[in-house]
Amino acid sequence: MTDVVDRQANTIVVGGGGPDSAAPQRLLLKYANRHGLIAGATGTGKTVTLQTLAESLSLAGVPVVLADVKGDLAGMAYAGSAEAKPHAAFAERAARIGLALDYRAFPVTFWDIWGEKGHPVRTTPAEMGPLLLSRLLDLTEAQEGVMNIAFRVADEQGLALLDLKDLQAMLVWVGQNAADLSLRYGNVGTASVGAIQRALLVLENQGGDRLFGEPALDLADIIRQDASGKGVVNILAADRLMRSPRLYATFLLWLLSELFEQLPEVGDPDRPRVAFFFDEAHLLFDDAPKALVEKVEQVARLIRSKGVSLWFVSQNPADIPQGVLGQLGNRIQHALRAFTPKDQKALRMAAENYRANPGFDTAEAIQHVGTGEAVTSLLEEKGVPGMVQRTLVRPPFSRMGPISDAERAGAMAASAMGVKYTKTIDRDSAHELLARRTSEAARAENEALFDMNRAEYRNARRYRPRDEAPPRSSRGDSIVEAFGKSLARQLGTKTGQAIVRGVLGSLLRGR
Repeated sequence: MTDVVDRQANTIVVGGGGPDSAAPQRLLLKYANRHGLIAGATGTGKTVTLQTLAESLSLAGVPVVLADVKGDLAGMAYAGSAEAKPHAAFAERAARIGLALDYRAFPVTFWDIWGEKGHPVRTTPAEMGPLLLSRLLDLTEAQEGVMNIAFRVADEQGLALLDLKDLQAMLVWVGQNAADLSLRYGNVGTASVGAIQRALLVLENQGGDRLFGEPALDLADIIRQDASGKGVVNILAADRLMRSPRLYATFLLWLLSELFEQLPEVGDPDRPRVAFFFDEAHLLFDDAPKALVEKVEQVARLIRSKGVSLWFVSQNPADIPQGVLGQLGNRIQHALRAFTPKDQKALRMAAENYRANPGFDTAEAIQHVGTGEAVTSLLEEKGVPGMVQRTLVRPPFSRMGPISDAERAGAMAASAMGVKYTKTIDRDSAHELLARRTSEAARAENEALFDMNRAEYRNARRYRPRDEAPPRSSRGDSIVEAFGKSLARQLGTKTGQAIVRGVLGSLLRGR
């Protein structure tokens, strides 16, 4: 019997090819980081192929990250069973390939943005950056410009953007200081600030705010092996996430960007450092701006030298932009249906991407392979595309299908990641620092007003509120009496007042 992993040849078995499916079709691990494509219509076996590839890579010591769109990949945490319904078909398929059907469980860590079906997985607005956030919020060009200004000012002033309320507080500050900021960075429209705030509110109401916070996901926690040397399989619960396709796409693109920025160059390793499977890959590119598609293409080109293997899973190769599709050297094509002229054109285009096999017509084979079968082309020595083969995909060793809530809870309780990520950390960041600035400014203003009033008191001025008019002098006294009272006040005695009145009275009568 053939082993799934041949460590001496550094290969894994994808399935059996040839007329009787007995010729093992092997993927050279040193070329797995040339990326791959799994395509095919609904119900043709793409998910099983994804599961078997993830198993094989894990057995070879390669950590795996995949999105569980339908909830049926969670079974990888538990071994398959001879009592299960598909056992007879799997046993027959394994015998045809010449492979031992070795049921076993795999080391799985469950993740979930909402923290319900897995450990919470978070990032920060600062790590995601303004480009991906603008994509997530579907902002216009002008609104994206304001977002860039907010990030630039936050960076210059040491205001960390760690969660959603930090970003909201920063945008409030930008709106309040729009006139000053416009002189330096360009126009900051308060209408644009308001539109971004509304988009953030919608995201918050949908629960997307849970994506932002600390502790942020450490990439080292998904690039791990277990004690036996198997690569850990990281499963992101994406069934609920798929209801927000923009959030799903943005999160996966953020992971891709973080890998590109953080991992060091390793050249051409003997096996990948980590393998990513992007299920429903068309969501990464639907309605995506040109700049974002170009960034994905750039990452796909350059991340190979960092030992990362990317696998895009979609119904049709046409769902993937040509610049990205051209980077996918390993291809597993399940059946495509050609019921319309558009479908027939897509079928011909898919067939043209393979190195022809004189034994059969590639387009016809793609249209007629059965469930669990595929047309494959895997890179050979020196990175040359292999001749296209009709391949019977090997059966999975782990359980197929979903698991119970109790089984999921048990797997999560046994994981060390729960201790690190379950509790949220809320440290001082932009929201707290800006609130403190506002409080200190108000206190400084009050202190300045108090100091001014105290200075007036020290200068012997009677304190009176600013809005109180000064007292008017009485006009009931005569000029003589007024002069006498004034002189008496200067003398400080009543006698002096009487004398002055008498003298002035005599002088006036004599006149």
